[in-house]
Amino acid sequence: MATMNYKDIQKRLKQNRQRSYLNRDFESFRTELVQYARSYFSEEITDLSENSMGGLLIEMAAYVGDVMSYYLDHQFNELDILTAVEVQNVEKHVRNAGVKISGAAPATVNVDFYLEVESAIVDGEYTPNTDVLPIVQEGTILLSNSGIKFELGEDLNFAEASAGKLTAEQQIKEVDADGNPKSYTLKVAALCKSGITSSESFIVPDTFTPFRTITLLAENINEIISVKDSSGNNYYEVDSLSQDVVYKRVLNASEDSVYVPENLELLPAPYRFISTMSQRTGLTTMRFGSGDADTLDDDIIPDPSEVALPLFGSKSTFSRFSIDPNSLLRSKTLGVSPRNTTISIRYRYGGGISHNVGPGSITSISILNTLFNESTPASTVTSIRSSLEVSNPERAEGGEAALTLNELRATALAYRNSQSRIVTKNDLLARIYTMPPNFGRVFRVGIRSNPNNPLASQVAILSRDLDGKLMTSSDSLKINLKTYLNDFRLISDAIDIVDGRIANVGIKYKVVIDSVSNKNLALQKVNLVLKDYFKIENFQIDQPIVMGDLINLIINGDGIVSLVSIDVINLTGVVRGNQYSEESLNISANTSNGIVYTDAGTIFEVKYPDDDIVGVAV
Repeated sequence: MATMNYKDIQKRLKQNRQRSYLNRDFESFRTELVQYARSYFSEEITDLSENSMGGLLIEMAAYVGDVMSYYLDHQFNELDILTAVEVQNVEKHVRNAGVKISGAAPATVNVDFYLEVESAIVDGEYTPNTDVLPIVQEGTILLSNSGIKFELGEDLNFAEASAGKLTAEQQIKEVDADGNPKSYTLKVAALCKSGITSSESFIVPDTFTPFRTITLLAENINEIISVKDSSGNNYYEVDSLSQDVVYKRVLNASEDSVYVPENLELLPAPYRFISTMSQRTGLTTMRFGSGDADTLDDDIIPDPSEVALPLFGSKSTFSRFSIDPNSLLRSKTLGVSPRNTTISIRYRYGGGISHNVGPGSITSISILNTLFNESTPASTVTSIRSSLEVSNPERAEGGEAALTLNELRATALAYRNSQSRIVTKNDLLARIYTMPPNFGRVFRVGIRSNPNNPLASQVAILSRDLDGKLMTSSDSLKINLKTYLNDFRLISDAIDIVDGRIANVGIKYKVVIDSVSNKNLALQKVNLVLKDYFKIENFQIDQPIVMGDLINLIINGDGIVSLVSIDVINLTGVVRGNQYSEESLNISANTSNGIVYTDAGTIFEVKYPDDDIVGVAV
């Protein structure tokens, strides 16, 4: 057997070096390197102390490994919203979750506007002189005692009337010697929002730049009011540049305007933008589309003939071509990028907790914009403007500071469960109930599958009248709901909106009351409990009446010994002077195991509880 010298042994050891990949910090790297050097380089490096050249090299290598390990861990942590610490990375995670970062939120408050106007005689009666009543215009600025500015968001028409009567509250201010009204005080409430409105203009050069961006100067912008260019084009803010339509509010001039003040329309938005705010700087950046405004491109997608590579001559082969992907970006699919124009932008900024001013603190007017009839005398205009006063009966609400990074994380995690489309039944319910109330209010919704179409759902809806009673939803509301839902539904789904049906019922019961109790008082208490149970807020479409619940409520009443009988009766047409629904329901046929069921798309209503709940003591 051949003997091996020291160098051969060291050479074989070097060929089988053991490496560790578990070192994470400076000390572990240094310890491993020292052990490695002593094992494989003991002849070349004899001094590995901290003051030696060998120690210097080892510590430098350990330091590099420590730094690289730290940044590797740091970059890995930045990939998760829960562990990310850099502001720009947290912002990216939040935006990817669909959350729109915004600055300090403004406060909103209902403000009462008062003015004094002279009286007039109309059809022999004294009324306020409607010919001189003004419109307090949007943009009127109010001031609180602490100096917070509140702006009127829409025109306030004091001459607005319904059914021939002024909608403004009126009260006699002065009377003449004969006791006849000489002047009136009118009051109208309007919603005002805190903050400061400002504007900026940007000159856009005559060069095509896809996805052009503009950064506004003000910090904490919470609303971009309008964006227009010098050619008269309006730019609309969208959630994403692929969204090519926006909703438009239009006053409803039909008979059901009392229940549906505005109609909802879809408006094409070829000129559009998205806005993002940086948490670090507080500045807002607007990003426009990728289409060239100077080209006539009406295609939804790029025309292949415009970007295909031409072949000249009779070549049967061709070599590889270099192409520019930017040639596909000039399509207006993602909107239009402004070019050779001037962009004018109006926005509102400012907000915070300090904007939640207390009741009665908004008392002065900083800027008053009014519009009078041209025939109104100048003296009357001056008199009415000087008489205008404001006051907020309730506290302003909604003002809040900008979200912190931790709050943004929590918001993004919760936002992941939100839907920008209708997939499930709960999605559909949420969309219907959250439609803005100006387009009509749906009070109850019932959803069931359409037996004639497996891809369709039947949505039965009902509303309430001014007295809080159930009513069939107006046609304008259904049209608005159709327009609103169509943008969220899946392309293969169908939604049939139908009228819900109302089954008016009454309750008759007989009870035995103990001898020591007042019979009338005992019955009144039971009736109050049943009224509370049958409040329409407690019932949904297709919800049955459980007779056991009614029995339990009655027999637990004070002084009630036993329940003799209880009946649920259907009320239709005119009964005792009360008008009921025409929906007829066979109660006995729809009762099973002590539960009264409704027909599909029907809701139970005790319309006049004082008359419809009747108890008798025997």
